[in-house]
Amino acid sequence: MTAPVPSSDSEHPPGRPVATPAVRPFLKWAGGKRQLLPRLREFYPEAFAAYREPFLGSGAVFFDLVNQGRLDGRRTFLTDTNADLVGCYLRLRDEPETVIRCLRRLAVGYRRDPKGHYYRVREKKFNPARQAMSNGNGIESGRYTADLAAMLVYLNRTGFNGLFRLNASGLFNVPLGRYSNPLICDEENLRHVAAVLAASAISIEQVRYVDGLAQASEGDFIYLDPPYAPVSATAQFTAYTSEGFSTADQAELQRTIIRLARKGCSVMLSNSTAPAVAELYDGNRDAERAGLRPYKIPAKRAINSDPSGRGQVLEYLITNIPKRVS
Repeated sequence: MTAPVPSSDSEHPPGRPVATPAVRPFLKWAGGKRQLLPRLREFYPEAFAAYREPFLGSGAVFFDLVNQGRLDGRRTFLTDTNADLVGCYLRLRDEPETVIRCLRRLAVGYRRDPKGHYYRVREKKFNPARQAMSNGNGIESGRYTADLAAMLVYLNRTGFNGLFRLNASGLFNVPLGRYSNPLICDEENLRHVAAVLAASAISIEQVRYVDGLAQASEGDFIYLDPPYAPVSATAQFTAYTSEGFSTADQAELQRTIIRLARKGCSVMLSNSTAPAVAELYDGNRDAERAGLRPYKIPAKRAINSDPSGRGQVLEYLITNIPKRVS
């Protein structure tokens, strides 16, 4: 797994080869962390064993670590419960050229008739194909096809704010976004991503985060970006996941993180500053005893149908990793 040469010798490990351009997340995802990377980097551990990201989403932190060369040859475990997401990663990894060919055709159709083409793909192709492979309890990532992966990328790049949302019937129902010229098929980046994911040290699986972390060991670096707790009664962060993430789930996550910290793992968690989250980490005795510290960092709210409702908010970064002194 190779990465671009950093700009300063102090950041560039001796002997690293001249490498390919930086890889970028190929999917947009609710709560994606690209905008926060400069702040998150302040807490990346200097050294670690394996890397684990159990709420994969767009994988912004994973790709950032790749670009820094921090994951070269290091065991990496990428997991998520979203079968479409994991299936798309797997198909891009294993069949990049087929995914790209399908995506090219979709891009041509969009340019001819953006609105009509988007809804035809969503209603006549993507949803029926998903339903056909459903086992009654949802779909399995291992049955995802290259054609479905291309459609997911297409709908993600052209739908409203890159959301993934299913209705009560399990149908993808995100409306068309407002884009003048979206980049639908970024062939160069897709090939770079596929090459990165194909590294033998990288594992991609559809599992619950608890199961994905069951084998975590002392020295592992774990970044967790779960569905955020809503900051108010009207803020529906959980609407953007198919299963939701309840207050009880947040409490279970806190207990899991405390166990990992006590085991000697380097842990970073992102979440909203909702009262339920503050109660679990900010002044919480169990969290403090495990070495976890909460930091509030500014972030831009991007998900709101009304542009006036977007703006800067504070988010929690909770970690047992000392902040790097610059």
